[in-house]
Amino acid sequence: MKFATRLVSIAVASGLAASGAAIAGDKDIVAIYKSGTQQYFIDQGDGFKAAAEELGYNAKIINVELDSNLAISAVSDAIASGAKGIGITAPDQALGPAVASAAADAGVLMVATDDPLKDKDGNPVPFVGFDGVAMGTKVGEKAGELLKASGWLDAGNYGILSVEVQTLSVCNDRTDASREQVIAAGADADKIKAVSYDGTADASLAASGPVITANPAVDKWVVFACNDEGVLGATNALKNAGFAADDVIAVGLGAYEACRPWKAGIDTGFKAALYISGVDVGDAAARALIKSIESGEPLPLKTVANTTIVDPSTYADIMPCN
Repeated sequence: MKFATRLVSIAVASGLAASGAAIAGDKDIVAIYKSGTQQYFIDQGDGFKAAAEELGYNAKIINVELDSNLAISAVSDAIASGAKGIGITAPDQALGPAVASAAADAGVLMVATDDPLKDKDGNPVPFVGFDGVAMGTKVGEKAGELLKASGWLDAGNYGILSVEVQTLSVCNDRTDASREQVIAAGADADKIKAVSYDGTADASLAASGPVITANPAVDKWVVFACNDEGVLGATNALKNAGFAADDVIAVGLGAYEACRPWKAGIDTGFKAALYISGVDVGDAAARALIKSIESGEPLPLKTVANTTIVDPSTYADIMPCN
């Protein structure tokens, strides 16, 4: 296992934390995010910090930028510093057994945020986030609704970009559900083109371009993805290929990228998006950790936040747009 070299240092850190925690008595919790420069995770960190401060705790936010080794180090450092609780959106779900064991051995509470994790015995780590299937279903329903209303189904000259993080189960839950709903709306399954990316807009842009080029007969595109970055990258690739905004039906997942052109009054392929609040997830993660720290009660196994479809005419009443 590629992370094995880090397990020794985690074990050492666990021992440090276990021996020092009773002496320090610090009220510290830590949130570790796989893509901390994305707006969603910035918002989540803000929610985590605000809830911690309200409840008399100190919160530290760590960005590991999709680097599994940095994530392992961040967990090790949090434990060594005496943190009482850790929230983590891991860059790789394969890290679950290692980080869960490290936290458990040190007596440190841990919640998985956004992306579910399992411990070494296959048991779920307590989770705070969204229901991936429900999210993807809402996105797919909206994309299907817009596709039916467009008249493109009759003309048959459309294609569908399903922008997927194929190594991440929560992303597969989302895009698989979106795919099912678009097909249920009448789309031809053969017109769905999978685009593999790593969750970033740049990767989506680079991966979408060749797929668009390989389908020259398509002059209308529907786009959905695991997150807003996936849709943003694909719509930028379509723009670079000469497609007008009216020739694109893109439904985002997050809405934090979709709302920017709406707010600026710029023509965009984003026709709708599912609003998910990173602030709410961060807030819920911090409160769950602190409640368990203070009460000694087990963490709830699953805390699910609500989501809402927004569009250019409704987003301003529902969400902030940075």
